Amino acid sequence: MADVKIDIKESPFVESPVVPQQFDENHVISFNCYKGIECFNACCRNIDITLTPYDILRLKKRLGLSSGEFLKRYTYPFEFNKNSIAGVKMEPVEGGTECQFMTDEGCSVYTDRPTACRYYPVGLLSTRRADENVDRMSYAIVREDHCKGHLEPREISIRDYRKEQGLEDYDDHGRGWRQLVLKMKSAGPAIGTPSRASLQFFFMACYDLDRFREFIKSEGFNATFVIDEATRESLLQDDLALLKFGERMVRQIMFGEESIERRADALHALAQRREEQRRLREELEGDDIAPEA
Repeated sequence: MADVKIDIKESPFVESPVVPQQFDENHVISFNCYKGIECFNACCRNIDITLTPYDILRLKKRLGLSSGEFLKRYTYPFEFNKNSIAGVKMEPVEGGTECQFMTDEGCSVYTDRPTACRYYPVGLLSTRRADENVDRMSYAIVREDHCKGHLEPREISIRDYRKEQGLEDYDDHGRGWRQLVLKMKSAGPAIGTPSRASLQFFFMACYDLDRFREFIKSEGFNATFVIDEATRESLLQDDLALLKFGERMVRQIMFGEESIERRADALHALAQRREEQRRLREELEGDDIAPEA
């Protein structure tokens, strides 16, 4: 597998040791945000936005870019933990801290804005105990000095706020990725340090969907895995189907959760391809040093 063309370094952000007060979706908040409020756009001037795979899918479609082009122009990677899987954050404007999509009129990609922007000032908390197979969802309230929305006399439950902000689809399509991140964090030393190849695969399958689709088309994939023609066609045409399939492959490759059939002769075929590649390299190297006739 070719290297991902992005360096994955330690996150520059230090996690807060403070555990926020947690609420369920019935909790009522007082909040409103609109053009004309005193703090309009303030939350977009100093961003720290982690993107989900579904966020990237929506934004790259909105902008008419490939996933690789979007990642290069608008994001940078970070590690959730040292030597662990990568996340992706929104890159602010060059030399500043403002969101690249902020305008005087507000967000220029508002209908496709990321999950974190939709939730603000609510924070989604996903946790998992080491002995559990499901994640627990709860919520926290983010209060920042610049935000005057908390002073607005509008009361709304977190459940209704999520509906208002169009978060149901975002949460549904982001759940598999959140579970992968939580699984990695909760497993800890139990699964050992992931290989560089598996970390690169995680990045590709989660964030670089167009590159992952090319991988699905590759000789190596088709010599290793068995998928029916209807599934193959869906993966080549439907980004959401590809996103879900990528999550399955990550679980299989990183956690041994087999759900995609492997060909019986896959290991033998892989060994043959590698031997052929080795011989080809040797022949090319021999041609390079051979004397002229």
